[in-house]
Amino acid sequence: MSPLLTAVRLRLDAAADPARAPAMQAYMKSAMPFHGVPTPQRRAITLALWREHAPADAAAWRAQVAELWDGAARREERYAALDWCRLAQRRARGAFHDLAALPLFERMIVEGAWWDLVDELAGHQLGALLRAQPAPMAAILRTWAGGDHLWMRRAAIIAQLDARTATDPILLVDCIAPSLAPSPFAREFFIAKGIGWALRQYARHHPAWVRRYLRTHQDRLPALSRREAAKHL
Repeated sequence: MSPLLTAVRLRLDAAADPARAPAMQAYMKSAMPFHGVPTPQRRAITLALWREHAPADAAAWRAQVAELWDGAARREERYAALDWCRLAQRRARGAFHDLAALPLFERMIVEGAWWDLVDELAGHQLGALLRAQPAPMAAILRTWAGGDHLWMRRAAIIAQLDARTATDPILLVDCIAPSLAPSPFAREFFIAKGIGWALRQYARHHPAWVRRYLRTHQDRLPALSRREAAKHL
């Protein structure tokens, strides 16, 4: 193991709560066991480790993320890989987030294939790439949105969660459209929930736009999407 992965594993193991771990594993329906470390405590651990093992450049950061992800034996170690992505946004001010990171993020989405892993990557990391490289990323997200992989579709739909007033509504519409009825994906819970979440976030800043969208597409939107989108309207 690398020094970083060794340090992550040792510190998570030292903070482990074996009494909490089975319930966390059951809640996430995870085949991978847990240490039983709560999110705030885990993030404090990864922040401290960033200070000790901060990457020198984007290539080193990608290598660290990959080794944490690939070497994980417990689910918090995969969460640590996601923490390393989030820390790069804050500590490196997004300088490491370029298109060279996309193949790694795509692999993590496909291998993660569950909301606790995919949503952090989609809602924050893909969003950072979209802000840094809007034209190529928009084209990639449109491709994902029309593809056969459920979690890549969800990732494309929720990629603008952090965009707030900078949300590109045309891209949002284009990423939702392939999953509207009669698409079989409209019946998938995580797609319908993702559509509602993306629309609800945009409604915080442009409620009139979301109301119009819901009226226009009410016959094709899943009922769950409509309920989620309209929660604060």
